[in-house]
Amino acid sequence: MHALGNDFVVIDGVDADVSFHPSQAKAIADRHTGIGCDQILLVNRQNNDTNLFGFRIYNADGSESDQCGNGARCIARLVHDRGYARGPEFVLRTRADDLHCAINGADIVVALGVPRFKPAEIPFIADSEQETYQLEIDRETVEISALAIGNPHAVVLVRDVARAPVHKSGPAIESHARFPNRTNVGYLEVVSTNQVRLRVYERGVGETLACGSGASAAVIAGIRRGLLDAAVEVSMTAGTLSVEWRGDGSQVFLSGPAAYVYEGRWFTD
Repeated sequence: MHALGNDFVVIDGVDADVSFHPSQAKAIADRHTGIGCDQILLVNRQNNDTNLFGFRIYNADGSESDQCGNGARCIARLVHDRGYARGPEFVLRTRADDLHCAINGADIVVALGVPRFKPAEIPFIADSEQETYQLEIDRETVEISALAIGNPHAVVLVRDVARAPVHKSGPAIESHARFPNRTNVGYLEVVSTNQVRLRVYERGVGETLACGSGASAAVIAGIRRGLLDAAVEVSMTAGTLSVEWRGDGSQVFLSGPAAYVYEGRWFTD
Protein backbone atom coordinates (compact mmCIF):
# COMPACT_ATOMS: atom_id res chain seq x y z
CA MET A 1 0.00 0.00 0.00
CA HIS A 2 1.03 3.63 -0.23
CA ALA A 3 -0.04 7.01 1.11
CA LEU A 4 1.09 9.75 -1.30
CA GLY A 5 4.02 7.61 -2.38
CA ASN A 6 5.15 6.72 1.15
CA ASP A 7 5.02 2.97 0.54
CA PHE A 8 4.50 0.06 2.91
CA VAL A 9 4.36 -3.70 3.03
CA VAL A 10 1.30 -4.37 5.21
CA ILE A 11 1.18 -7.75 6.95
CA ASP A 12 -2.38 -8.76 7.88
CA GLY A 13 -2.37 -10.59 11.19
CA VAL A 14 -5.94 -9.75 12.23
CA ASP A 15 -7.36 -13.26 11.75
CA ALA A 16 -4.06 -15.16 11.71
CA ASP A 17 -1.23 -15.76 14.14
CA VAL A 18 1.55 -13.98 12.27
CA SER A 19 5.10 -14.39 13.51
CA PHE A 20 7.32 -11.58 12.28
CA HIS A 21 10.81 -10.77 13.48
CA PRO A 22 12.44 -7.34 12.99
CA SER A 23 15.45 -9.01 11.35
CA GLN A 24 13.20 -9.81 8.38
CA ALA A 25 12.44 -6.13 7.81
CA LYS A 26 15.64 -5.34 5.92
CA ALA A 27 15.13 -8.28 3.56
CA ILE A 28 11.50 -7.36 2.83
CA ALA A 29 12.25 -3.63 2.43
CA ASP A 30 15.18 -4.07 0.02
CA ARG A 31 14.05 -2.66 -3.34
CA HIS A 32 16.40 -4.90 -5.34
CA THR A 33 16.19 -8.31 -3.65
CA GLY A 34 12.99 -8.02 -1.59
CA ILE A 35 9.53 -6.54 -2.07
CA GLY A 36 10.74 -2.99 -1.51
CA CYS A 37 9.18 -0.37 0.77
CA ASP A 38 9.84 2.47 3.20
CA GLN A 39 8.41 0.55 6.15
CA ILE A 40 6.75 -2.75 7.08
CA LEU A 41 3.46 -2.57 8.99
CA LEU A 42 1.94 -5.38 11.05
CA VAL A 43 -1.69 -5.24 12.20
CA ASN A 44 -3.49 -7.62 14.56
CA ARG A 45 -6.58 -7.63 16.76
CA GLN A 46 -6.25 -6.59 20.42
CA ASN A 47 -8.05 -8.48 23.19
CA ASN A 48 -10.69 -9.82 20.76
CA ASP A 49 -12.02 -6.26 20.47
CA THR A 50 -13.56 -5.69 17.05
CA ASN A 51 -12.70 -1.99 17.14
CA LEU A 52 -9.17 -2.09 18.62
CA PHE A 53 -6.20 -3.16 16.52
CA GLY A 54 -2.50 -3.47 17.27
CA PHE A 55 -0.18 -1.64 14.88
CA ARG A 56 3.61 -2.11 14.72
CA ILE A 57 6.01 -0.33 12.41
CA TYR A 58 9.40 -1.57 11.21
CA ASN A 59 11.77 0.73 9.33
CA ALA A 60 13.71 -0.30 6.26
CA ASP A 61 16.89 -0.63 8.35
CA GLY A 62 15.21 -3.15 10.69
CA SER A 63 14.60 -0.76 13.60
CA GLU A 64 11.13 -0.33 15.07
CA SER A 65 9.27 2.98 14.98
CA ASP A 66 6.70 4.16 17.52
CA GLN A 67 4.24 5.84 15.17
CA CYS A 68 3.53 6.54 11.50
CA GLY A 69 0.74 8.80 10.27
CA ASN A 70 0.78 7.63 6.65
CA GLY A 71 1.08 4.02 7.75
CA ALA A 72 -1.86 4.46 10.12
CA ARG A 73 -4.03 5.62 7.24
CA CYS A 74 -3.05 2.55 5.19
CA ILE A 75 -3.82 0.23 8.11
CA ALA A 76 -7.12 2.04 8.70
CA ARG A 77 -8.10 1.62 5.05
CA LEU A 78 -7.32 -2.11 5.13
CA VAL A 79 -9.08 -2.74 8.45
CA HIS A 80 -12.19 -0.96 7.20
CA ASP A 81 -12.27 -2.43 3.69
CA ARG A 82 -11.83 -6.00 4.90
CA GLY A 83 -14.71 -5.63 7.34
CA TYR A 84 -12.61 -6.18 10.46
CA ALA A 85 -13.97 -3.09 12.24
CA ARG A 86 -17.53 -2.27 13.26
CA GLY A 87 -18.35 0.93 11.42
CA PRO A 88 -16.17 3.76 10.10
CA GLU A 89 -14.47 4.62 13.42
CA PHE A 90 -11.96 2.51 15.35
CA VAL A 91 -8.65 2.61 17.21
CA LEU A 92 -5.11 1.59 16.24
CA ARG A 93 -2.79 0.91 19.20
CA THR A 94 0.88 1.76 18.58
CA ARG A 95 3.81 1.60 20.98
CA ALA A 96 3.35 5.34 21.58
CA ASP A 97 -0.39 6.11 21.55
CA ASP A 98 -3.87 4.94 20.69
CA LEU A 99 -4.77 6.48 17.32
CA HIS A 100 -8.46 7.18 16.71
CA CYS A 101 -9.32 6.72 13.03
CA ALA A 102 -12.33 7.68 10.93
CA ILE A 103 -13.07 6.79 7.32
CA ASN A 104 -14.36 9.80 5.38
CA GLY A 105 -14.87 8.68 1.79
CA ALA A 106 -11.51 8.53 0.04
CA ASP A 107 -9.78 10.20 2.98
CA ILE A 108 -8.84 8.75 6.35
CA VAL A 109 -8.68 11.04 9.37
CA VAL A 110 -6.29 9.99 12.15
CA ALA A 111 -5.95 11.64 15.55
CA LEU A 112 -2.22 11.31 16.19
CA GLY A 113 -2.32 12.32 19.85
CA VAL A 114 -1.14 15.35 21.79
CA PRO A 115 2.32 16.66 20.82
CA ARG A 116 5.05 16.73 23.46
CA PHE A 117 7.57 19.54 23.75
CA LYS A 118 9.48 18.90 26.97
CA PRO A 119 13.01 17.80 26.00
CA ALA A 120 12.92 14.68 28.20
CA GLU A 121 9.69 13.51 26.54
CA ILE A 122 10.95 13.85 22.94
CA PRO A 123 13.74 12.83 23.89
CA PHE A 124 16.10 15.74 23.18
CA ILE A 125 19.03 16.94 25.25
CA ALA A 126 18.46 20.54 26.36
CA ASP A 127 18.53 22.44 29.64
CA SER A 128 14.96 23.71 29.22
CA GLU A 129 12.03 23.73 26.80
CA GLN A 130 12.34 26.38 24.07
CA GLU A 131 10.48 27.31 20.92
CA THR A 132 13.64 26.69 18.86
CA TYR A 133 17.10 25.29 19.53
CA GLN A 134 20.54 25.80 18.01
CA LEU A 135 22.09 22.57 16.71
CA GLU A 136 25.76 22.35 15.77
CA ILE A 137 26.28 20.32 12.59
CA ASP A 138 29.48 20.13 10.56
CA ARG A 139 30.77 23.41 11.99
CA GLU A 140 27.48 25.12 11.14
CA THR A 141 24.60 26.16 13.39
CA VAL A 142 21.13 25.02 12.37
CA GLU A 143 17.98 26.32 14.06
CA ILE A 144 15.38 23.63 14.71
CA SER A 145 12.08 23.08 16.45
CA ALA A 146 12.01 19.81 18.42
CA LEU A 147 8.88 17.89 19.42
CA ALA A 148 7.41 14.41 19.60
CA ILE A 149 4.25 12.95 18.10
CA GLY A 150 4.90 9.36 19.02
CA ASN A 151 8.25 9.72 17.23
CA PRO A 152 10.79 12.52 17.74
CA HIS A 153 10.87 15.25 15.09
CA ALA A 154 13.20 18.11 14.22
CA VAL A 155 11.78 20.83 11.97
CA VAL A 156 14.03 23.19 9.97
CA LEU A 157 12.53 26.35 8.41
CA VAL A 158 13.81 26.94 4.85
CA ARG A 159 13.18 29.55 2.13
CA ASP A 160 12.95 27.05 -0.72
CA VAL A 161 12.24 23.40 0.07
CA ALA A 162 13.43 22.33 -3.39
CA ARG A 163 16.92 23.58 -2.49
CA ALA A 164 16.88 22.32 1.11
CA PRO A 165 19.99 20.30 2.09
CA VAL A 166 17.93 17.21 2.89
CA HIS A 167 20.62 14.67 2.01
CA LYS A 168 23.47 16.72 3.46
CA SER A 169 22.15 17.76 6.87
CA GLY A 170 19.30 15.24 7.18
CA PRO A 171 21.51 12.28 8.20
CA ALA A 172 23.54 14.50 10.55
CA ILE A 173 20.45 15.80 12.35
CA GLU A 174 18.79 12.35 12.39
CA SER A 175 21.73 10.85 14.31
CA HIS A 176 22.79 13.94 16.28
CA ALA A 177 23.94 13.20 19.84
CA ARG A 178 21.26 15.50 21.26
CA PHE A 179 18.59 13.09 19.92
CA PRO A 180 19.33 9.88 21.91
CA ASN A 181 16.77 7.85 19.91
CA ARG A 182 17.54 9.60 16.61
CA THR A 183 14.89 11.78 14.94
CA ASN A 184 12.88 12.47 11.82
CA VAL A 185 13.90 15.70 10.08
CA GLY A 186 11.42 17.99 8.30
CA TYR A 187 12.36 20.86 5.98
CA LEU A 188 9.50 23.37 6.02
CA GLU A 189 8.77 26.14 3.52
CA VAL A 190 5.88 28.44 4.48
CA VAL A 191 3.88 29.53 1.42
CA SER A 192 1.03 31.22 3.32
CA THR A 193 -0.63 30.91 6.73
CA ASN A 194 -2.58 27.86 5.54
CA GLN A 195 -0.24 26.29 3.00
CA VAL A 196 3.29 24.87 3.30
CA ARG A 197 5.72 22.74 1.34
CA LEU A 198 7.68 19.98 3.06
CA ARG A 199 10.39 17.38 2.58
CA VAL A 200 11.18 14.80 5.26
CA TYR A 201 14.26 12.72 6.01
CA GLU A 202 12.80 9.84 8.00
CA ARG A 203 14.60 8.08 10.82
CA GLY A 204 15.83 4.68 9.67
CA VAL A 205 14.55 5.20 6.11
CA GLY A 206 15.94 8.33 4.43
CA GLU A 207 13.94 10.84 2.38
CA THR A 208 10.42 9.65 1.59
CA LEU A 209 7.85 11.04 -0.86
CA ALA A 210 5.53 11.87 2.05
CA CYS A 211 5.43 11.58 5.85
CA GLY A 212 2.23 11.97 7.87
CA SER A 213 3.71 12.48 11.31
CA GLY A 214 6.38 14.69 9.73
CA ALA A 215 3.68 16.84 8.12
CA SER A 216 1.95 17.15 11.48
CA ALA A 217 5.17 18.04 13.29
CA ALA A 218 6.02 20.71 10.72
CA VAL A 219 2.61 22.34 11.01
CA ILE A 220 2.75 22.27 14.80
CA ALA A 221 6.19 23.88 14.77
CA GLY A 222 4.94 26.56 12.36
CA ILE A 223 1.87 27.30 14.48
CA ARG A 224 3.94 27.62 17.64
CA ARG A 225 6.23 30.08 15.86
CA GLY A 226 3.23 32.22 14.84
CA LEU A 227 3.60 31.47 11.13
CA LEU A 228 0.54 29.27 10.45
CA ASP A 229 -3.18 28.99 11.09
CA ALA A 230 -4.80 26.04 12.88
CA ALA A 231 -5.65 24.20 9.62
CA VAL A 232 -2.93 23.80 6.98
CA GLU A 233 -2.47 22.05 3.64
CA VAL A 234 0.94 20.34 3.44
CA SER A 235 2.33 19.79 -0.07
CA MET A 236 4.96 17.08 -0.41
CA THR A 237 6.66 15.42 -3.35
CA ALA A 238 3.77 13.07 -4.16
CA GLY A 239 0.71 14.97 -2.95
CA THR A 240 -1.03 16.93 -0.22
CA LEU A 241 -2.14 16.18 3.34
CA SER A 242 -4.36 18.22 5.66
CA VAL A 243 -3.27 18.91 9.24
CA GLU A 244 -5.28 20.58 11.99
CA TRP A 245 -4.02 21.53 15.46
CA ARG A 246 -5.68 23.90 17.94
CA GLY A 247 -2.72 24.54 20.22
CA ASP A 248 -0.95 23.12 23.28
CA GLY A 249 -2.83 20.27 24.93
CA SER A 250 -4.87 19.53 21.79
CA GLN A 251 -4.82 16.48 19.54
CA VAL A 252 -3.40 16.84 16.05
CA PHE A 253 -5.56 15.54 13.19
CA LEU A 254 -4.10 14.25 9.94
CA SER A 255 -6.26 13.68 6.86
CA GLY A 256 -5.43 12.20 3.47
CA PRO A 257 -5.81 9.19 1.16
CA ALA A 258 -4.36 5.68 1.21
CA ALA A 259 -4.19 3.26 -1.70
CA TYR A 260 -3.55 -0.38 -2.54
CA VAL A 261 -0.81 -1.39 -4.94
CA TYR A 262 -1.03 -5.19 -4.98
CA GLU A 263 -1.44 -8.26 -2.77
CA GLY A 264 0.89 -11.22 -2.54
CA ARG A 265 2.58 -13.79 -0.32
CA TRP A 266 6.03 -13.68 1.24
CA PHE A 267 7.70 -17.09 1.60
CA THR A 268 10.28 -17.18 4.40
CA ASP A 269 13.16 -19.65 4.61
